[in-house]
Amino acid sequence: TGTWPKDVGILALEVYFPAQYVDQEELEQFDGVEAGKYTRGLGQKQMGFCAAHEDINSLCLTVVQRLVERGHLSWDAIGRLEVGTETVIDKSKAVKTVLMQLFHDSGNTDVEGIDTTNACYGGTASLFNAAAWVESSAWDGRYAVVVCGDIAVYATGNARPTGGAGAVAMLVGPNAPLVLERGLRGTHMEHAYDFYKPDLASEYPVVDGQLSIQCYLRALDRCYAVYRRKAESQWQQDGIQRPFTLDDFKYMIFHTPFCKL
Repeated sequence: TGTWPKDVGILALEVYFPAQYVDQEELEQFDGVEAGKYTRGLGQKQMGFCAAHEDINSLCLTVVQRLVERGHLSWDAIGRLEVGTETVIDKSKAVKTVLMQLFHDSGNTDVEGIDTTNACYGGTASLFNAAAWVESSAWDGRYAVVVCGDIAVYATGNARPTGGAGAVAMLVGPNAPLVLERGLRGTHMEHAYDFYKPDLASEYPVVDGQLSIQCYLRALDRCYAVYRRKAESQWQQDGIQRPFTLDDFKYMIFHTPFCKL
């Protein structure tokens, strides 16, 4: 028809966290640090962790199955599935391929998408990719599912209390209650060694905490500046002549490496 699908965004969302957790006050005592270092200093209360029978595959399997079953969806109604994760347990086989077991009985193997990996940004990129697919000439009218999941484990030290585990599955399509505004997206990308995993035999990252905070805040500032410029440009086209400010946001959602940030 030559028209955009209307109101592309998130139609439904499912979250899964492991049932086990470590109380951060008890972790302070175990680590022999000053009381309040993790709870008041970082704003952390509990840290979830996986049971022995859980891994990134099982977390993602659980959250996708719940999304589909609780939403009363058919597996053949999904045409794209993408996973954003940095929890790599195989250097070739994607988590997405493991999730295809859920589609077996439906016979649906025509499902685009694959894993996207770049620290904590993989899930965001996967969401953008799903929306772009729905708005593209490749879209066949079916839903996209985006999965964001990770198991964050750190070596003994200052970063350990910022770990955790969980997964989110999102159903993406048109006529959504949570709409991704077309053309309003601010991106900042740069090269930095603040957080990386060069040892493929280890699940522990190499972290420069202070540099990572600087990178986070710089990226936030620049993303907002780009978003603000694009928003004001759209407003001008609509005859609105005023600056965009933080008061124009109803709500703000942030990725938080730790709660106090």
